[in-house]
Amino acid sequence: MVNEKSWKEFKDSGLLWWINMLLHTFGWAIVFEMQGEEIKRVFPARVKFRGFGEEENTKGYQEISQYLADNAPFLKQEADE
Repeated sequence: MVNEKSWKEFKDSGLLWWINMLLHTFGWAIVFEMQGEEIKRVFPARVKFRGFGEEENTKGYQEISQYLADNAPFLKQEADE
């Protein structure tokens, strides 16, 4: 099953933050080039920074927690199919 989603939905779910936390370990990140609220371009990049600040982490954990709360029944059902 493939259900295409937008980059905005991916970013808003907290998944971009989550994946970038992992990628930072290796000096990589997925970069969103924005113009106002519009996503202009998305690309992988090598980066020097590692991790996020406390405020960004708090926001990320809140978004990921909300995503899981909203989608847990569907994720479980898909895993069982």
